[in-house]
Amino acid sequence: MDLNRLPWMNLSRRPLRTAALLVLTFFLSFVIFAGSMTVVSLQNGLETLENRLGADIIVVPNTAKRKVDPKTMILDGTPGYFYMEREKMVLISHIEGVEKVSPQIFLASLSASCCSVPVQIIGFEPETDFIIQPWIRESYGRELAHGDVVVSAVNADVGDTIRFYNKDCRIVAKLAATGTGLDTAVYTKAETIRTLIEASSKMGLNPLFEGDVENVISSVYIKVKDGYDIKKVTENINLRVRRVKAVQMKDMLSEIAGSLSGISKTITLLFAAVWVMVFIVLAVSFSVLVGERKKEFALLRVMGTSRRKLAGILLKETLILSVSGGAAGVFMGLLVVIPFSGLIETGLKLPFLLPGIRETGWLAFAAMAVICLAGPAASAYAVLCLSRVDPATILREGE
Repeated sequence: MDLNRLPWMNLSRRPLRTAALLVLTFFLSFVIFAGSMTVVSLQNGLETLENRLGADIIVVPNTAKRKVDPKTMILDGTPGYFYMEREKMVLISHIEGVEKVSPQIFLASLSASCCSVPVQIIGFEPETDFIIQPWIRESYGRELAHGDVVVSAVNADVGDTIRFYNKDCRIVAKLAATGTGLDTAVYTKAETIRTLIEASSKMGLNPLFEGDVENVISSVYIKVKDGYDIKKVTENINLRVRRVKAVQMKDMLSEIAGSLSGISKTITLLFAAVWVMVFIVLAVSFSVLVGERKKEFALLRVMGTSRRKLAGILLKETLILSVSGGAAGVFMGLLVVIPFSGLIETGLKLPFLLPGIRETGWLAFAAMAVICLAGPAASAYAVLCLSRVDPATILREGE
């Protein structure tokens, strides 16, 4: 008898049992891998969002929420715009505790012939900006020229021309994704966006703009000096500067951060329990399998098969099942999570940023390790228990 072929023969002779164990390992592998990918992606999304926003306080006109919720613009990418006088930023800069101020100017393009794509356009002033330029420099080391724009998830490539209000802009760089609405925005210098605002106004497509384009901004991002209470600085701005609303950045993100924190903790605990349960279920399943085949193994022992060879046969069987089912589960997890990450983000309404290749590889390795250790460990233990019983006694059972 060829003992090397015996594991394959045993599996093929019992197709239903083999299929059931393959389905079990496949399902459990899929659950722990896809679930772990989801948790890590949610955590990555929030961490990246917090890093990208990079300010302690954001100030917008107090009428902004009636036009479009600033949080919705950031998280969902809903195009919108609103304006206030530039002098508000000057007043804010004199509030005690304010270290840096940087304005941003918003404009929404349209789904019309004058614009290539309806997106949120965000303008910044290079002289004061500490929010956008640090992560633009990660992919583009030069200063933006007039008409240059930077994109992330917009369906266009570096070097392409994109049109807003009949003005051509050149894409000079693409940014890394954040898993939020920030990815759908287009970024450019204040000089460029002011040109676009004037163009939209002349076309009668910007009812919110009036006055001097050099004197309007949409928001002010603030960095608070070390040692100052951000909450008190926020309250002072709301008290001393009229017709604006100052919000702590962490408060703006508190709902999403709170949701993610709660969900993340719950899911993490759940999947920690699932990982343990997967190990237990596989161990019990393979242990029961060995128990059901004890007469078969006893017969092999009577025929002269050593304990080591018997353990090797069973180890090969369980590894074949574990590796096949586990690999299929991991592969299915990749097919579900990666292509449908956008739908998952939309459904959860939370930042969702897939891990990199290395982190994904570690998650896949961990899932496979759990699957491939549980079965063989249980089988080895069961064989050890059986080996202590006289084979003749096992064969006489049931006579």
